[in-house]
Amino acid sequence: MERNQTHPLAAAVRDAYRAGEDDETMEPLVLFEDGKPVGRIEDGDYVIFYNIRGEREIELTRAFVDDQFPHFEREPIVTHWTTMIEYHPNLDARVAFPPPGGIRDTLSETVSRAGKRQIKIVESEKQVHLTTFLNGGREDPFPGEERIIVDSLDFEGYLPPPSMRAEDVANAAIRALQDESVHLLVVNWANVDVIGHSEDRDAIKAAVSAVDAQLGRVLQAALAMDVIALVTADHGTVEKWYYPDGSIDTGHTDSEVPFVLVAPGVNGREDGRPVSVRAGGSLVDVAPTILALLGIEKPPAMTGTSLIRGTPGRAPGRVALLILDGWGVRDEQWGNLIAQADTPVMDELLAHHPAARLQAAGEAVGLPDQIPNREGKTVGNSEVGHVHIGAGRVITSDRLRIERSIEDISFFQNPALLSAMEGARDDGRALHLLGIISFYSSHGSVEHLKALLRMAGRVGVPRVYVHGMLGRRGEKPESGAIYVADIEAECQRLGVGQFVSLIGRFWSLDREENWDRIERSYRWLIHGEGRPVDPS
Repeated sequence: MERNQTHPLAAAVRDAYRAGEDDETMEPLVLFEDGKPVGRIEDGDYVIFYNIRGEREIELTRAFVDDQFPHFEREPIVTHWTTMIEYHPNLDARVAFPPPGGIRDTLSETVSRAGKRQIKIVESEKQVHLTTFLNGGREDPFPGEERIIVDSLDFEGYLPPPSMRAEDVANAAIRALQDESVHLLVVNWANVDVIGHSEDRDAIKAAVSAVDAQLGRVLQAALAMDVIALVTADHGTVEKWYYPDGSIDTGHTDSEVPFVLVAPGVNGREDGRPVSVRAGGSLVDVAPTILALLGIEKPPAMTGTSLIRGTPGRAPGRVALLILDGWGVRDEQWGNLIAQADTPVMDELLAHHPAARLQAAGEAVGLPDQIPNREGKTVGNSEVGHVHIGAGRVITSDRLRIERSIEDISFFQNPALLSAMEGARDDGRALHLLGIISFYSSHGSVEHLKALLRMAGRVGVPRVYVHGMLGRRGEKPESGAIYVADIEAECQRLGVGQFVSLIGRFWSLDREENWDRIERSYRWLIHGEGRPVDPS
C-alpha cells in the first residue's frame, strides 16, 4: 500500500482506485492512530453539514437529529447540528443560509389558483424535482394538483437498467391525457440523467433511446386528445460526454436544452399563419408559455415571456409538459451520446416542428456565470432546472448566495456558523465538517469547506475534523484523490483541522430510503467502521 505521511487519505484513495473502486461507491476510509479511529462524532460535538443541494442530505441528517428514529439502532448521544442550507423545515438543525422565503406564484400555484386540474408523473428517483423543486420549495400539493409517483426499480449495484420505469411513466401519462378534466400534465423521464452519470456508453445510449421511444408514445396520445405538448429538459449531461482531453465527463453540462412545440395541426404553420418558437429563451420562459396556452394570466412575479409566436390550435387548451431529464443539445458529434443514440422521435420533432434551444446553465438560471479557473458557464442541475421551469423568473441559487458572502466576508460572521464554532470552542468539544469533496458538485464545493476551515482558525476552535464524501459526477477520472490531497494540504497550511475519513456518496447521499446505506454512513462517522488508514 502506498504511504504518504503528508496526505494519507489521498494515498488511500489512490490505493482504492488501483483496487478497482471508484469515487461514487468507495468503501469508507478512516484514519487510525494507535489502533483507534481518529475524530469520531461524540456526545456533545458540533457538526456543520456544508452540502447545499438538500434532498439527498435529509436521511443522514435525520439519523443524527430525529428524536424518534425507527430505521436502525443509534448511539445515545446528542450532537449540535448545523446545515449550510435548509434541507427540510422539520429537521432539528440550525441553518446557515435559510431560504429567503418560499417562491410564490409558481406555475403550479398559478394553475391551481385558476381552478385548473394538474397531474405530475415521475419516477420516485426524481420525485422531489417534480414536486418540491417545481413548486418553488413547497412540499404539499396545491388544490387540484395530483402526483403520480412511479416506484423506481430495486436493483443490485449502482445503476438500474437503462430503461428504468420509462414505459410505466409513459403509460401513466397516456392515461392522464385521456382524462379530459386534466388541464396540465407534467411528466419527467429520469433515465438520461441517472444513467448518464456512468461510464457505460452502451447503457447511456440505451437510456436515451428508451426515453425517445416512450416520448413518441405520449406525443401520439397527446395529438389524439388535442393536447398541446411542449418537450424540453432541465439540463444537459451526455451530449458532452468527453472533456477536451478525451477523458469521460460523467457530470452535468453547460449546454442548452431543446424546446419543441407539438400541437394538433401545427407543423410550422396554423390556419395559414406562421407558428414559431422564438430563439434566445431560457428555462424561465417555460412557465409563461404554458400559462399563455392555458389562457391564464401570467403573475407579475414571472419575468419570463412566452416562447411561442402565433396561436397553435384552439386556446385556451390542454397542455402537456414533457421533461427529458438531462437531455442537452450540442451540434458537435464528438462525445455526443445523444446524437449517437437511436432517437427517431426527437429527430422528427427537430426537423418538422417549431423548436428552439433554451439556456439552462449559468446566470440564466441563477448560478454563477463562470466556474473559477475553468472554461464555460457553471453547469446546470436538476434542482436549479426544475425550480426555474416552475418559477418563471431567475432565482438566485444557494451556491451564488454563499459565494457572494465569502467574497464580501459576511460568511465569516454568519450567526449559525459562528454559533457552531464558538460552541465547540467554549464547550471544549470537537467541530466536524461533513460534506462533498468536489470542486463544483451541485451538492457543494471544496471552496466552501476551505472557507469553513479559515473561519474555524479565526474563531480558535481547537479540534476540527473533516469527513468527506466522494462523487465522480462532473469530475475527471481519479480527481477525488486530487481534491482530498488539496484539503489535507489546506489543513496543514492553515494549521487547522485534520482530514480523518472518506466515503463514497452512494452510501451517504441517499434519497430512496435505503436505510442500510445510511446506517453504514452513521457507523462510519460514530464508530469509525471502515478500512483503516495508517498515517505513518
